[in-house]
Amino acid sequence: MPRAIWSGAISFGLVTIPVELYSATSDHTVHFNQFERGTSDRVRYKRVNERTGEEVEFSDIVKGREVDDGQFVLLEPDELADIAPGRSRTIDISTFVDLDEIDPIFFQKTYWLAPAKKEYAKPYALLSKAMESTNRAGIATFVMRGKQYLTAIRARDGRMSLETLYFADEIREPVEIEDAPAPRRNELKMASSLIESMSEAWRPEDYRDTYTDRVNKLIKDKAAGNESVAEAEPPGATEVTDLMEALRQSVESAKGRRKPADLSGLSKSELDERARDLHIKGRSKMKRAELEKAVAKAS
Repeated sequence: MPRAIWSGAISFGLVTIPVELYSATSDHTVHFNQFERGTSDRVRYKRVNERTGEEVEFSDIVKGREVDDGQFVLLEPDELADIAPGRSRTIDISTFVDLDEIDPIFFQKTYWLAPAKKEYAKPYALLSKAMESTNRAGIATFVMRGKQYLTAIRARDGRMSLETLYFADEIREPVEIEDAPAPRRNELKMASSLIESMSEAWRPEDYRDTYTDRVNKLIKDKAAGNESVAEAEPPGATEVTDLMEALRQSVESAKGRRKPADLSGLSKSELDERARDLHIKGRSKMKRAELEKAVAKAS
C-alpha cells in the first residue's frame, strides 16, 4: 500500500473527518547525473560561502531576504515554523462551488484523499456522494511541508481527490495578440470541419510519453554501440495564402484516417441530425438501420 504523504482532517461546518493524503500521479522523466565531457568524472554541487570559498554545512544555512541595498534579514527555520498558518493540520472547507466554474488554469497537482481509519469511511462516503450529486467542489486551505495551499476537493465514483490550486495573483495575464484579423467565413467553416473530422472520445490511455521512450532507447543504443536516428525536422509555418488549401487537404486526410464511429447508441433523431449536417439526401424516408448505415458511410 502506498505511503501517506500527509495526514490530518477535513473540516466543514461542525463535521471533521480524519483523512490521509496520497500522491495521485508519478513522474516518469528520465533523470541524469552530470559528468565532465570526455571523462567519467561526476560533477556535483556544493554549498559554498561566496566570500571565503569554503563549503558550508547544511545545518549552518539559514534563509534570508534583501530588504535594502546590501542589507539582509535572516530567518531561522523555527521562526518560519512559528508563523505557519493552519498548524492544526486541518483542511478547512470554507465554501462549496460548482466544479465547472473553476477554470482549468488554476489546477496545479492532484492527490487522493482517503479516510484515515475504517470507522471514518461512512462520513467520508457521505461527503463524497453529496459533492458528486451536486457537482460541487469544496474550497479549502491547508499547510503541507511548510507551505500553504489553496485547494479544491472534488468527488467521483465514491472517492475524493484534492487539487492544489494557484492563487489568483499567481495567474498571469494572457499575452496580447495585436492586429489579429477576423477569420473569413469560408476559412472558419473549413477549420470547424477539420476539428469535427479529428474529433473523438477522450481516451487518456491512447497517449504515451514518446519522448521518454526515445531517450531510453537512445541510452540503450549508445550502451550497445549502435547508431541513433534523428527525428525529422518539424514542418514550417503555413503561408497565409495557402491556408484554405492546407485546411482542405487536412480535412480529407483526417477523414481517411478516422475510425468508424459507433452510432449504435444514438437515437433516430440524433442520427437524423447528423445526416442533415452531412447533407445526406432522402434521410426523411430512411429507417433507423438505413440512416445509421448512410451516416457511417458519409462520415
